[in-house]
Amino acid sequence: MHEAAHNVGMPSNATILYGHIEKPEHLIDHMSRLRQLQDKTGGFNAFIPLKFRNGNNQMSHVKELSMVEDLRMYAISRIFMDNFNHIKAYWPMIGRETTQLLLSFGVNDIDGTVDDSTKIYSMAGAEEQKPAMSTEEMVQLIADVNRQPIERDSIYNELRDYSLTTISN
Repeated sequence: MHEAAHNVGMPSNATILYGHIEKPEHLIDHMSRLRQLQDKTGGFNAFIPLKFRNGNNQMSHVKELSMVEDLRMYAISRIFMDNFNHIKAYWPMIGRETTQLLLSFGVNDIDGTVDDSTKIYSMAGAEEQKPAMSTEEMVQLIADVNRQPIERDSIYNELRDYSLTTISN
């Protein structure tokens, strides 16, 4: 489906669910296939590792990965998926602190500002009970780790550069 969309000029994002029952070879196979398709079409905007959360589902017996393992997954993604311009962290699944750390482990995009879009993740045991963050909070989260907060649309057109705004620390 991604290839068909890319062939008609429709970009997409690529994801991977990690931290449940997969083995390392499954992760590498999945990322290899995405990497090859990106070489062929150039149609992916971002690669998004999605952390398995064990709350409120039939796999609640599966232990969740640690923050160190999350950092490792994102760092490997940045190195292995070098043909993707953006590695995105979905902060409601990994929390604010881990998101800030990930900005030093290859992540250059974060997502999750729309209040209702995070409801499903909250139900699935997201890091935060009510995973909502205002634009101002997200700008501060990024600025606090000395990164440049830029608002963009879904195809990475810049809408606003918040680094030009005075942010009090």
